[in-house]
Amino acid sequence: MHSLTPDIVLRSLGQVGSTVFAIFAGVVLLEVGIYLIFGKLLRHRHTLPIMLLAPAAIGLLMLIVYPIIYEVVLSFSNMSLFTFRNPKFGLIYAERNFGDVFTQPVLKLVHFFPVFLRTVLWTTIQVTFHVTLGMILALLLNRPMKLRGLYRTLLIVPWAIPQVVAVLAWRGEFQFEYGFLNIVLRDIGLHGIEWKSSPFWNFVAINITNIWLGVPFMMVILLGGLQSIDRTYYEAAEMDGAGPWTRFRNVTLPLINPVLTPAVILGVIWTTNNFNVPYFINEYNLESSEILVTALFRAAFDYSRFAFAAAFAIVIFLILLIFAIIYIRFSGLESVVGGTMHRPVPAGTALKEARK
Repeated sequence: MHSLTPDIVLRSLGQVGSTVFAIFAGVVLLEVGIYLIFGKLLRHRHTLPIMLLAPAAIGLLMLIVYPIIYEVVLSFSNMSLFTFRNPKFGLIYAERNFGDVFTQPVLKLVHFFPVFLRTVLWTTIQVTFHVTLGMILALLLNRPMKLRGLYRTLLIVPWAIPQVVAVLAWRGEFQFEYGFLNIVLRDIGLHGIEWKSSPFWNFVAINITNIWLGVPFMMVILLGGLQSIDRTYYEAAEMDGAGPWTRFRNVTLPLINPVLTPAVILGVIWTTNNFNVPYFINEYNLESSEILVTALFRAAFDYSRFAFAAAFAIVIFLILLIFAIIYIRFSGLESVVGGTMHRPVPAGTALKEARK
């Protein structure tokens, strides 16, 4: 292993600097070209907006659109470590790749459906805890109290810390002999837990870590939604005798739904695609702790099944797309976007319903 010498550092900084300079020079040339063509030659009245949008549009094409197209093309090939230089493309390879996703092991031993069901369980646990705990904390912080700003700052710290740093810190706490959790268990007379080698406890450790990381984000989103609700709704409901649960069910939930629905969809997508937590906490690469996105990573970079991994990624994308469409339709967000948002049930009606 090479030691980090000043020469290596300077060489690395020089490479980074040359890359940044090349990007900057390319942007400058692009802007000058757009100005000369649209501003001077065509005298287009929207020259300035085009100049402002062009770098971002090209960046999106290079970093998002092109990789997606390349991934779709790759799923129609036999690309692997052995055919890397001369891959073949065709519909027959696509049929084989997509068929292998559902019929062949996606890891060494585990097939697609066990990993998919574990991912569903993982996502359900995470989103449930994130929304429930986030809502409870948001409701508490939305009430007048002393040092409310300090509490908000402290509660958002887990989300503000870089995720990889936080996950690696948690992995150290799950160490069998010196981890803080096992030290506490031994101090109260219990045996330490094999957090890293036991399939069950490793999955529990992954869930604990991600719950700690994800609750603050959901809390902030829901707190913003709660603060946008007009207090007159609660006052009217309280005057009609509606209790806390009735006010929450008939006033808070309907009005926070436009915020809650996108938050849940994003939570499901981000949790399903959460790579850092399952990958780093699962230090011993237990296949019983893998989810779809980590299995995809291993298929591509550990087993060099590039075409298979491309088809696997498309399957994951389609699963999330179908979920988002179904959830939006059944959650009523379409009516909110269309301008027919349902107002909360009148307080008197809510009270009558509660008494029934």
